[in-house]
Amino acid sequence: MSSKQLPDGYFAAKSRPASVGVAVFLVMFAAFFLQSAPAQTYNVIYNFTRGTDGAFPEAGLTMDKAENLYGTSIQGGSSDRGSVFKLAHKGSGWVLSPLYSFTGRTDGNAPIARVVFGPDGSLYGTTEFGGRNCGEGCGVVFNLKASPSACKTALCPWTETVIYSFSGFTDGANPGYGDLTFDRAGNIYGTTYFGGNTAYGVVYELAPSNGSWTESAIYHFTGGSDGNNPYNGVIFDQAGSLYGTAFGGAFAHGTVFQLTPSGSGWSENTLYAFRDANDGGMPFGGLVFDTVGNLYGGTSTGGSGGGGTVYELAPSGGGWTFNVIGSFAGTAYLPGPHDSLTMDASGNLYGTTKQDGAHGQGSVFKLTPSGGGWTLADLYDFTGGKDGGLPIGSVLIDSNGNLYGTASQGGANGDGVIWEITP
Repeated sequence: MSSKQLPDGYFAAKSRPASVGVAVFLVMFAAFFLQSAPAQTYNVIYNFTRGTDGAFPEAGLTMDKAENLYGTSIQGGSSDRGSVFKLAHKGSGWVLSPLYSFTGRTDGNAPIARVVFGPDGSLYGTTEFGGRNCGEGCGVVFNLKASPSACKTALCPWTETVIYSFSGFTDGANPGYGDLTFDRAGNIYGTTYFGGNTAYGVVYELAPSNGSWTESAIYHFTGGSDGNNPYNGVIFDQAGSLYGTAFGGAFAHGTVFQLTPSGSGWSENTLYAFRDANDGGMPFGGLVFDTVGNLYGGTSTGGSGGGGTVYELAPSGGGWTFNVIGSFAGTAYLPGPHDSLTMDASGNLYGTTKQDGAHGQGSVFKLTPSGGGWTLADLYDFTGGKDGGLPIGSVLIDSNGNLYGTASQGGANGDGVIWEITP
């Protein structure tokens, strides 16, 4: 594994339980303001037990066509190395079924990104550690398939196949929070935090070939103005270019980058370099497009209140115009958004903050376009008690407008929760 270091305080930020200060949720920009949201109902729909169900879910959720929920936990499972689970409607409630428990060996260890459905209808994901290489492992990309025959027992585990184990060298090491992304040909794209030619991480492609997969590192971060150590995934635009975020960069507080394919490979273009001032800093989260090609993301620090920002990058005259559309306050380490935002059909943005909110235990927020600016609304503030705390993953929206997500801490057993907010 690379000897390069994580951002200062990274392991402290991931320790449990976290010691956090009380934060006040503020907005300081004239273009938008914080208002009370319409009445919302918050419910915990599952409390993790650190049994076979898992513990400490740090990623968001994925939904199938029947609106069942799928997710990961970084600990718990039969070997306490993490799990993949399904949460299905049953009557007026929900029932959780463990789909797979990681052993911490060649199959992977500590899934911190969510699972996503591939073109074949099965689940794909990554683990931060485990695999065949690097001692404790440099992480894997895995596939999960349901049993081809009907289940005859209450527990019906899926079959896991490791489609790639990272070596920690030029191919990369330690995938982070980001979703895997598929192109139209079925190739998979993602990022690793470490590894590559300079050990600052890579963007990689996995191409299916004769029943197996071939990995190629399509971009190696240099640690210069292009950034270093990407912690979230990449997304495609309509022209086939990739977009993502990384730490480092010209001002050492993060970048937004574009990778454009060409006959000789992929070329990198830095769209924005953060200064950790009013613009924000430490972009743990990835990006999302709106319908006209604007990009949106969040930062974990900086902004007018010091607790992170939500920003917009709009294409303009061959370049990109950067605007802050939301700002948070927070006194804890890296209090702001840690994952990608979610946009609904009306163009509203939803997300979570990790340690912002009235109790310093995180919040769920909504940003609504309003009069040429944005209105920021606080939907829920976690207390760190039975309602959960420290939400890291993104927000999921169902067909009725209900919101779903996870909190990595708290709950009835202290092992995290799955929550729902209904309009």
